[in-house]
Amino acid sequence: MGKEARPNWDNPLQFILACVSYAIGLGNVWRFPYLCQMHGGGGFLIPYFIMLILEGVPLFYMELAIGQKMSLGSIGAWSAISPYLGGVGLASVVTSLYLCLYYNIINAWSFWYLFHSFQSVLPWGVCPINSNGTGPIEECKTATPTQYFFYRETLDISSSIEEHGGINKGQALCLLLAWVITYLFIVRGVKSTGKVVYFTSIFPYVVLFIYLIRGITLHGAINGVKYMFTPKLEQLANPITWINAATQIFFSLGLGFGTLIAFASYNQYNNNFERQAIIVSLINSGTSIFASLVTFSIYGFKATVNYENCLERTRLLLLNAFNLAEDSITMNHVFDWIEKLNTTYPEQFAEIANQLEDCDLESELDTAVEGAGLAFIVYSEAIKNMPLPQLWSVLYFFMLLLLGMGSMLGNVTAIITPLRDFKVVSHMSDELLNGLVCLLCLLLGLGFTTTSGNYWFTMFNDYGANFSLLFIVLIEVIAVSYIYGIKRFEKDIEDMIGHRPNWYWKIMLVVISPLLLIALFIFYIYNYIIGGTPTYQAWNKELGKSVVTDYPVFGQLFIALLLVSSVSCVPLTALYVYCRKRKHGNLHKRQRTVSTVST
Repeated sequence: MGKEARPNWDNPLQFILACVSYAIGLGNVWRFPYLCQMHGGGGFLIPYFIMLILEGVPLFYMELAIGQKMSLGSIGAWSAISPYLGGVGLASVVTSLYLCLYYNIINAWSFWYLFHSFQSVLPWGVCPINSNGTGPIEECKTATPTQYFFYRETLDISSSIEEHGGINKGQALCLLLAWVITYLFIVRGVKSTGKVVYFTSIFPYVVLFIYLIRGITLHGAINGVKYMFTPKLEQLANPITWINAATQIFFSLGLGFGTLIAFASYNQYNNNFERQAIIVSLINSGTSIFASLVTFSIYGFKATVNYENCLERTRLLLLNAFNLAEDSITMNHVFDWIEKLNTTYPEQFAEIANQLEDCDLESELDTAVEGAGLAFIVYSEAIKNMPLPQLWSVLYFFMLLLLGMGSMLGNVTAIITPLRDFKVVSHMSDELLNGLVCLLCLLLGLGFTTTSGNYWFTMFNDYGANFSLLFIVLIEVIAVSYIYGIKRFEKDIEDMIGHRPNWYWKIMLVVISPLLLIALFIFYIYNYIIGGTPTYQAWNKELGKSVVTDYPVFGQLFIALLLVSSVSCVPLTALYVYCRKRKHGNLHKRQRTVSTVST
C-alpha cells in the first residue's frame, strides 16, 4: 500500500454533508414509503426506529471509526486489521461496482424525463396516435399513458429477458451524460466531492419542502396522509415487518459498501465521528419520514382522482342506460343510485352489471408500488393532473437526479479510494484513475440500455447487493469485536476522540448487532431456498401490464454468480494469504537449512 500524504475534508461539515448526500438517496423517496404502505402505515415506524437503535447507528459508528483510524480505503483498512480480512474490503469494492453499473441508469431515466418535461403537453399525459390516425396506439390504450411512456418510449422494453435487442440510443446518450457529470463531480477526488456535496445534499430538501407544500394542498391529499399515519398494529406481530424494517435501515445508511470507510479515511485523526454518526443516522431517518409525507400526499391525490374518475364513468353509464337527466345523479350519490336502480329495474340493471367498475378509495390507496414504478409512473401520473405540470415535473426529476448523483459520489468513491491505496496505481493522477473507472462502468452499463436491459437492472437490484452486504457487515462486526478485539477497538477510539465508547456501543457491537445480522442472514438464505424459481416482472404489451415470469436457466445461473462473486472474495483472499505465508515460511526454512549446511 502506498502511504503518501492523504487529502482531507476542508472541515467536518463537508464530511457530514458527504455522508448525508450518500445515505439519503432514492431509497428514502421510493422504498421507505412503499414499506410504510405495505406494513400498516404509522405502525411500521415502531420497528423501524427500534432497528435504527439496535442495528443502524452502531454499525454506522463502527465503519466511520475503522475508516478514520486506518486512513485507508476498505481493502487497506481491513488488511491492516488482519491480512486475512482483506477480502472483506475486496467484497465491498465488487458490490459497489455492481451498484455503480446499474444505479446510474436511474439517473439516465431521470435525465430522459427531465428533457421531456419541457413540452407544452407532457408526453406521458396522453397516448400517441396510431399509424392510421384513427385513434390511440392499442398498447397505450390497454395500459395507461404513463405506463406506455415508461415501458415503450423510455425503455422500448422487450417481452422477456430472453429477447435481446439493440441499444436504445436515447437511453445510451442519457447514460453517457450521467457518467460525464459523475466524473466531473469526482474528477479531483475528495477536493471535488467536498464542494459538490453542499449542493447535492441541501437542494433536494428545498424541492421536497416545495413539494410538501404543494402536495398537502392537492385535492384528496389528506386521504393519503391519514392512510400513512393510521397504524395497523396487527402488523407488529408479523415477523416480515421487523425484517423489512431492519433491512431498510441497513441499506438506507449504505453500510457494507466501503463508502463510509472511504469517506471517514479523509477525516482528521481527532475528528469526533461519534457525534457525526448519530447526526447522519437521525437525518437519514427523518428524511425518510419527510419524503413519505410528500409521497403519501401525492398518493392521496392520485387515489382520489382515480376514485372520482371511476365514479364519474359509473355515473355516465347509469345516466345513459336509464335515460336520466344530467343533473339527477351526483358524484356523492352514485352508490345510492346503483342500489335504487338495481332494486327498481333489476332486468335492465342486469344488462349493464358487467360494465360497472368497483370504485373503492381504500383499494386505490392499498395499491403498493415501489422502485421505478413509484418514481416514474405513479409520480408522473400525479404530476400530469396538477396545474402547471411542466414546472412540477422539472422540479421532481431534477430532485431525483440530485439524489441519485449524491449517492453515485459515494458509490464511485468506494471503488476509487481502495484502488488509490495500492502502489500499482499510486503514480496515476486523480483525473486519469477516476476517468478510467467511470469509463469502465459506462461501457459495462450500456447493457442496461438494451431492450431487455430493464430485466437485467431488476436482477442486479434484487440480487447484486442484498445478500453480499449482509455477509460483509456480519464479518465486519465479528472481526472488530472478536478478531481485532473490542478492548483494542476501545483504545483506538479513545486515542481519536478522547474517551472510550460507552456501554451502549459495546453491547450493540459485541452482542445485539451480530445476533441480529446472523438472524437476517439466515432468514435471507431460508427465503431464497423456499422461494422456488426466481421471478421477475415481464411487460406484456397485449395485456398492457407486467406479468410474473420465471427467470430462464441462464438468468438463474447469473443470479447465483452475483450472489457468490462478492461473498467468495472473503474466503478466497484468506486462503491466498494463508498459502502465501506458508510458501514464504517453507522458503525461509529451506534458506536456513542451506545456510546451516554450508556453515
